[in-house]
Amino acid sequence: MQWMYCNQLLLMHQRIGPMKKTIKIGTRGSKLALWQANHVKDRIEDQFPETEVEIMTIKTTGDMIVDRPLSMVGGKGLFVKEIEKALLESTIDMAVHSMKDMPGELPPGLVIGAVPARENPFDVLISNNNLSLADLPKGARIGTSSLRRASQIKHARPDIETASIRGNLDTRLKKLAAGEFDATLLAAAGLIRLGMKTVITQYFDETIMIPAVGQGALCIESRQEDLDIAPVLAFLNHGETHTVVSGERAFLRRLDGSCHIPVACFGRLEDHRVILTGLVASEDGRTILKETVAGTPEDPQKAGIALAETLLSKGADKILENLNS
Repeated sequence: MQWMYCNQLLLMHQRIGPMKKTIKIGTRGSKLALWQANHVKDRIEDQFPETEVEIMTIKTTGDMIVDRPLSMVGGKGLFVKEIEKALLESTIDMAVHSMKDMPGELPPGLVIGAVPARENPFDVLISNNNLSLADLPKGARIGTSSLRRASQIKHARPDIETASIRGNLDTRLKKLAAGEFDATLLAAAGLIRLGMKTVITQYFDETIMIPAVGQGALCIESRQEDLDIAPVLAFLNHGETHTVVSGERAFLRRLDGSCHIPVACFGRLEDHRVILTGLVASEDGRTILKETVAGTPEDPQKAGIALAETLLSKGADKILENLNS
């Protein structure tokens, strides 16, 4: 199973030989993506001072589409496709992604080599006048590029209007300050990583808004047969995070979903069990299907698939068919 991949690689490496001296990391060029890549770079260089780490920025399809909601142009792999191509061509040795950008299936030959410890996984509200969701006036306009966030916020406040907002964190906050929106919804992790958590008005836990699959976690993607970086992958991997994210991603794969449709899942370890809560929603937020299942840490994918099957049996397949039609 993939969640055991790093330990397997490390054992194989111990039988093979030394690690390569230069590691090239591929990443998007946004401020947040570069922060994430540099964070990984610093950790590697601190632990392996004999290794030089280079960062290569790669422009992705998602970066180039700025005039339309991503849900209108496919959604799956828009922020990773070009980086994965460089990885397959050995132009880079590993890629650092936001886990929530990863499609359910990876190209043959690539794996999730490591999942570092997760930052705050939840969504947040940022509003003008520091108003909470409950205090926003009727008809307030909330900017979000995520159908998942829009559907859940409409379910909580049907009287609120949502509108598409694209761009990086700075761009979105400027649009909010300019009065184009009354509030916006973002991931807590990005704001925290960039030292911007003081702008947050309200945190939403999973009882209000279930986050995207893998939200708050990083994905270190690598070539399956590249044993030279096995010690690095083993060092970067955080077992608990990798376990729960594996369950979340199994849920996503079973539903054949992406981060750009109203599908959500959040996992945690509790009392030696993996607890997964999943959601499938209609775009207008009128229909929300939500369930929770428990599984074993030894097989989190089984819990993720069981959660997806439960939602499908309750009508999630009809919601997804309507979204894709």
